[in-house]
Amino acid sequence: IPNDRLLELTDKRMSLVESFGMADDVLRQGIQGISELITVPGLINLDFADVRTIMAEGGAALMAVGRGEGEDKARQAANQALSSRLLDVTIDGARGILFNVTGGPNMSLFEVNEAAAIIRETAHPDANMIFGAVIDESMGDEMRVTVIATGFERDNGSRRQVLQRQYGHPHDAVRRAEPRRSEAAPTPPPAAPEPAPQPVDAQLPERDRRARFSPDNLEIPAFLRRR
Repeated sequence: IPNDRLLELTDKRMSLVESFGMADDVLRQGIQGISELITVPGLINLDFADVRTIMAEGGAALMAVGRGEGEDKARQAANQALSSRLLDVTIDGARGILFNVTGGPNMSLFEVNEAAAIIRETAHPDANMIFGAVIDESMGDEMRVTVIATGFERDNGSRRQVLQRQYGHPHDAVRRAEPRRSEAAPTPPPAAPEPAPQPVDAQLPERDRRARFSPDNLEIPAFLRRR
């Protein structure tokens, strides 16, 4: 229960304990409503198997209780259960609804049908609805409607928005990589021809060849030069 809702519904002079007591009372009614669905025998009985069937619809679950009295008690109780003052959610588009109507011995079939019609109008057209009814002599002229709803369409819508936000289209600046076309491998350039082998003498520098074969480089012995 958001604290902002408490601020909207409480008076400035209401104490903190009293304000939190309003939220606790909403939780108490929800827990009491589920426990009575399972434990209190009814004219049209509901049990834990019915609760499990509705909860199998998945997603978030809404549990609310509405009360009404007087000639218009059926409409009052149904509308109060569908739109709790302290809750920010409604049962609009719910695919699974379990509701139980509790009233005194004078509760009429018309009043039960009126409450059921109001609940059906807000549910999904193909919703699975399970109905129960309890006669409680202590209720007098009062009527109570307990509703458990699951399988909201808005869960799927919010999930889609999250997925689009996380995995949206790529930015315009980021371009998709196009598949590469298969191209033939480029032909390597022809290898340079190897030089023809040369004689050993041709591979020696010119200076080395003169040193080995030129007669000018031979020295005349000293005894021959004196003669």
